[in-house]
Amino acid sequence: MTTSNEPSTASDPAIITGGMGVRVSWWVMSRIVSLMGGLGVVSGTGLEIVYPRLLQDGDPGGNVRRAFTELVRRQPALAGPVWEIFNNYYIEGGRAPGTPYKAVPPCRFNRIDDFRPGPDSFWELPREMQVLVMAANFAEVWLAKEGHDRPVGINFLRKVERPLPWALYGAILAGAAYVLVGAGSPDELPAMIEKLSRHEPAAMSFKVYNTKSDSGNFYAAVRPGELNTAGAALPAPKFLAIVSSFGLAKALAEDPVTRPYGFVVESSEAGGHSVAPSKACFDADGKQRLVYTDADKIDVAAIAGLGLPFWLAGAYASPEGLASARAKGAAGIQVGTLAALSSQSGLTPELRARVLKLLAAGKLRIENVMVSPTGFPFKVAQVPGTVSEESVYNARPRVCDVGLLQAAYLKPDGQLGYRCPAEPVEIFTAKGGRRQNTEGRACLCNALLAAAGVPQIRQGGYVEPPIVTLGENLDSARALLAGLPEGHESYTIGKALGYLRKAA
Repeated sequence: MTTSNEPSTASDPAIITGGMGVRVSWWVMSRIVSLMGGLGVVSGTGLEIVYPRLLQDGDPGGNVRRAFTELVRRQPALAGPVWEIFNNYYIEGGRAPGTPYKAVPPCRFNRIDDFRPGPDSFWELPREMQVLVMAANFAEVWLAKEGHDRPVGINFLRKVERPLPWALYGAILAGAAYVLVGAGSPDELPAMIEKLSRHEPAAMSFKVYNTKSDSGNFYAAVRPGELNTAGAALPAPKFLAIVSSFGLAKALAEDPVTRPYGFVVESSEAGGHSVAPSKACFDADGKQRLVYTDADKIDVAAIAGLGLPFWLAGAYASPEGLASARAKGAAGIQVGTLAALSSQSGLTPELRARVLKLLAAGKLRIENVMVSPTGFPFKVAQVPGTVSEESVYNARPRVCDVGLLQAAYLKPDGQLGYRCPAEPVEIFTAKGGRRQNTEGRACLCNALLAAAGVPQIRQGGYVEPPIVTLGENLDSARALLAGLPEGHESYTIGKALGYLRKAA
C-alpha cells in the first residue's frame, strides 16, 4: 500500500487547482483539470450542506443519486442510512420557487465514554451527520473521478474541525489521490489518513475555550466500525500541507509522524483565508491595516531544501510563474483565482459575469480584511450586491444557522457550547465571546453557499447575499479576457490550462 508520506512512485502534476470556497472548486471543473493532466482539487468545505440542498433542488442530472448508489455498492452496510438521508431531503422536480431550504442539523458533538482511557475526552457527530458528511465528500470526489483513472484531490480547512474526520474518510473511500489541508496546522492529518485508509478508528484534536488545566485534551473521533464500513486497506492519499512559512514546513517535515508528502506554499497574494502579517500597521483612525512586508516573504529556497515536493501558490498562475516555480525547485504551481473565474467553476454564472465585467474594465479590487469569523484575514473581491458592499452587509440580519466556523466552548455543566462572532452580538457575548471580535465579521457559511448557487431564503423572501474571495494577482485572468474573440466574455478552464502550459 502506498502511504501519504512515501516518495512518489509516479510524476506529480505540475498544475493543481485550489480548493476554493464552498464548491467553487467543484467536481465538474476538477474532473476536466484531471482529464487534462493536472490535478483537479475539489473543495470539501460545507458539502454536508450543499448536497441536501442539491437534493431539494431535485438532484439535477441525477448526480447525487448516482454517487450514493456507488457508495452503497462499495459499502453495503451503509444502504439504510444513506438512502434515508437521500429520501429525507430529495424533492422530485425541486422545491417551489421562493421556498427556503430545509435546515440540515449542525455538526455538533456527542461525548464518547469508551474510546480511550485517560484524562482526554472524545467526541463524535450524531450518526446521521456522520453518514451525511461521509457520503457528501465521497460523492464529490467520486463524481470528479467518474469514468477515468486520473488523480483527483480534495481540500479541507483545518479550522472547520467537527466534520473533518468523517469528510476525510468519505474522500478516502472514493479514492482521492491527494488531500490538501490549510487554515491551521495539519500535523495530525498524516496519521489520520493512514488509519482511515485501513478503516481503523482515528481522532483529531479540536480547540475548546473556557477549559481548565485539568480538563485534558478534546478529540473529534471517527469510528468506521460503528457503521460497519470495512474492506481491504485502501491506497492512502498523498497529503499536502498548505503552509505560509518555512518554520511550519520545517516542523512538519522533521517529525516522521507529522511529515506530509509535500507542501503547497501560499504567499500573501493567495486568496481565501491567509496568515496575518508579522507586523501590525494602523491607519490614522487607529484601525489595524493588513499590510505585508518583506518580513512576510517565504523562504522558498529553504523549503526546497527540506527535500519534499512542493507547489507554489499566490502569484504564480502564469507561464512565467510556472517556469519560475520550477526553477526554484518546485514540482509546479497551484492555481486558484484563474480557475475560480473560469466558466467551469462553481461560482454562479451571473455572479462570475459581474466579476469578469469589473475585471475587464479595470475596476475589480481585492481587499484583505478581517471579515472571517475565524480571525484569519480573508481576501474579498469588492463586487456590488455582495457582502463586500457596506449597505448589503448592514442590511443582512445576523444569523448563524449553518455553524461551520463556530468555536466550541465548555459550559458549566461540562457540555460543549458553540459560538460564532458573526452571530447576533448579544448572543455571542452571552456565551462568553468578546464584543470586539464581532466587529466587521460576516457569515461566510451563508455567503459562500450563496456564491455557489444554493442561497438560503429567509422569512419574507430575503435571499442570502454572496461573497467572492479571490487572490490579489489578477494579471493572468485579465490577459485571458483580453485575448478572447469578439463577443466572448469568459474563458474556459481548458483555455486557462493551455495558457499556463506555454511555459513547457
